[in-house]
Amino acid sequence: MAVEEHAEQNYLPKKKKSESDDDKRRKKIVPGSLMKALMRPGGGESYPSDGDQVIYHCTVRTLDGVVVESTRLENGGKGIPIRHVLGKSKMILGLLEGISTMLKGEVAMFKMKPEMHYAEEDCPVPVPSSFPKEDELHFDIELIDFSKAKVVCDDLGVLKKVIDEGQGWESPREAYEVKAWISAKTGDGKFILSHTEGEPYFFTFGKSEVPKGLEMGIGTMARKEKAVIYVTNQYLNPSPLLPVIEGYEEVHFEVELVHFIQVRDMLGDGRLIKRRLQDGKGEFPMDCPLHDSLLKVHYKGMLLNKEKTVFYETRVENQGEPLEFSSGEGMVPEGFEMCVRLMLPGEIALVTCPPDYAYDKFSRPPNVPEGAHVQWEIELLGFEMPKDWTGLNFQSIMDEAEKIRVTGNRLFKEGKFELAKAKYEKVLREFNHVNPQTDEEGKVFIEARNSLHLNVAACFLKMGECRKSIEACNKVLDATPVHVKALYRRGMAYMAAGDFEEARSNFQMMIKIDKSSEPDATAALAKLKKQEQEVESKARKQFKGLFDKKPGEIAEAQVVDRAGDEITGENQKNSEESSSEGDEPQDFHEAAAGEPRIGWFYNLWPTGRRLFSALGLQRCTIL
Repeated sequence: MAVEEHAEQNYLPKKKKSESDDDKRRKKIVPGSLMKALMRPGGGESYPSDGDQVIYHCTVRTLDGVVVESTRLENGGKGIPIRHVLGKSKMILGLLEGISTMLKGEVAMFKMKPEMHYAEEDCPVPVPSSFPKEDELHFDIELIDFSKAKVVCDDLGVLKKVIDEGQGWESPREAYEVKAWISAKTGDGKFILSHTEGEPYFFTFGKSEVPKGLEMGIGTMARKEKAVIYVTNQYLNPSPLLPVIEGYEEVHFEVELVHFIQVRDMLGDGRLIKRRLQDGKGEFPMDCPLHDSLLKVHYKGMLLNKEKTVFYETRVENQGEPLEFSSGEGMVPEGFEMCVRLMLPGEIALVTCPPDYAYDKFSRPPNVPEGAHVQWEIELLGFEMPKDWTGLNFQSIMDEAEKIRVTGNRLFKEGKFELAKAKYEKVLREFNHVNPQTDEEGKVFIEARNSLHLNVAACFLKMGECRKSIEACNKVLDATPVHVKALYRRGMAYMAAGDFEEARSNFQMMIKIDKSSEPDATAALAKLKKQEQEVESKARKQFKGLFDKKPGEIAEAQVVDRAGDEITGENQKNSEESSSEGDEPQDFHEAAAGEPRIGWFYNLWPTGRRLFSALGLQRCTIL
């Protein structure tokens, strides 16, 4: 029975592979339109197929033997064979079909009707007007070589043929330091460069120190890989490696990638640079401590002065003990942690860091001056991945969640809102896999989840992302519409966003749901009214006289730079005063703390709408 079922599965209809353009063209071939005569047999048993690069000489003759065109020197050509990629390059139909029947080294003559070469309807290959495309022709082909090729750029200007596979999967990229053996010859086989003795050629990737096409090809190679990179002239440019490129239609580079050093521009502006000094163990980046982990490192900190003054070294000043810290908790300078997260165990890296990612925003060692650029030489000894919650009981899960929440609250108090938000969101992701078993567990779980969503909302509000703060509150209110804290926090977010009507609605709803929240709601409504009045007053001053202008004078009305204009000083002062009313992100008053300082126009719009309406200009639009 099992055999029958298996047999039935084999006869299930298979999904048809979509026809390529070349497949459709092959259907035009009719008997007698393409004839082949073997002139010299080839070797081997394999034939070219789609994706293979084919290298061949071609001579085109009329039926009476007159040469029309040729790649061979003896027939008036340049001596440079043609390179095409089957299935990718634009080829005449006769060669597309004929070359795939040849063995390596074979010489054959193809007799083609006009529709098999350049007279084919919609032929993809252009031809000079003087070419006898309406005649029957002979194409003498010598298939020199064929092999699988990697297409490096879509126009086939750079191709790569792998000779020896490399190690690992990492390839050089911009800023990497590369060492390679390189030799080069022109398309007709003339050697023009040989850097294969002494020391490998050294260059920095992305600095135009080698021709563009060669660099593109090397960017696809792994360590110890050996390959031939075919580069056409549009990807050749003068460089220290090959200063003169005039007259070369294409160059074939034979490259052995000896080694490369990972150099990363962490910020993309050249200020925070991580340079690998010693390779670590494992594969990058899979074996890096990308996620929150407990890390152990030795490091030496140096000032970027002439003396490279050492201000701290764990092996000297920490009794030889490494530094241990948990990533994602703000325990080390931001630039330090960003780079360590991209290190492998056993790796040593030299990190050059600007002050704003070093100690200007972190507890500064006494011998590090303010605004100092620093270097750290860091060795990652190892790391421990965060605890896996799989298999834990409900209480253990909640205990782990509480530890992370407390860490998030500490980060929030320290003003590290992005890090705090990441902690809360980490627990929320883990909560997606938690299934409470009892009503009591369900109640505890929902309360904890709601608290985390509101903490995320508080972080967004501090970061000035009011709409995201509102979305976080909505996740609580969708499940618990009478959640007073969520209404309060959402009201504060609406007020910060300038949507005063929605803010008022949330504060008023608080009073209806829970009388004990009336003092908080009343204070928020008073603050809302004052802020609304200030914005409306400013709007009236701003647009005063705008609609009294005569036609043609309106362009003279004063325009204030939106980007530089902010909430009035008094309102800003009130906002600053309110920021001291609580530190924990889950408290009521804290949500109002440090409201994002946004442009007056963003706050203006709800009030401005009413102002225009009062002026009888309901259809007026502000762009």
